[in-house]
Amino acid sequence: MRITTGFEIAYECPAPVPMLLMLSVHPSRRDDLETPDWLRTEPPLDVRQYIDGYGNICSRVLAPAGRLTLSADFIIRDTGLIDEYAPEAVQHPVEDLPDDALLYLLGSRYCETDRLTEAAWSLFQNTPPGWARVQAITDYVHNHIVFNYAHARPSKTAYDAWIEASGVCRDYAHLAVAFCRCMNIPARYCTGYLGDIGVPVVGVMDFSAWFEVYLGGRWYTFDARNNMPRMARVLIARGRDAVDVPIAATFGVADLVKFEVTSHEAPFPT
Repeated sequence: MRITTGFEIAYECPAPVPMLLMLSVHPSRRDDLETPDWLRTEPPLDVRQYIDGYGNICSRVLAPAGRLTLSADFIIRDTGLIDEYAPEAVQHPVEDLPDDALLYLLGSRYCETDRLTEAAWSLFQNTPPGWARVQAITDYVHNHIVFNYAHARPSKTAYDAWIEASGVCRDYAHLAVAFCRCMNIPARYCTGYLGDIGVPVVGVMDFSAWFEVYLGGRWYTFDARNNMPRMARVLIARGRDAVDVPIAATFGVADLVKFEVTSHEAPFPT
């Protein structure tokens, strides 16, 4: 499968403002790129990239006063396979987890395990540990939260999403991640492209959030928003929660005035 993917995002800046951008395809998918996913800026700016502590590609720019447009378009190959299903995947005792998974057991800015542990154990302590427990958490979050763009806000946490029972894809992911961590299952937040390939059209394209859990010696993908195996995910970044993987972190005033994302299947050359 080939996927045509890209974005066009514009800001109005009353004064020059430094920006930290996370818009590049994750290093784990770089070999799948048929065409480069260069970050273009209008006006042209110097773009400096580095790899952050979670293994994501970050771009730094100094946006000038006025309008700044960020864009990219590229083709990436994909297996066309849906998310892996592994019901036999076991939950590891905490003492047996690899060192680099332990971080994803801890509470974080948007995933307050301290506020949700009692609820998590009340809801999920009688579920079988491992894959079945993660699926039970995913089912619960999917059914508990009502998707509503109007109820999204940057400060909304997993606890808020649980209490308010509404939100967007990042709220589904945050609550599922928090519940998994409360149940001693390492879970990390993911962001990337997820088009409507293989499913009925579900609305205007956007970047999407899902999560991964560590079971059976590896990481597996789950998606509380959609709660069904999907194909054609294009990972951009992973972290503890959304604070680690913002599309744009601006160190000053920058008003978002345009936001378009595309991800659809591309034909093979004839």
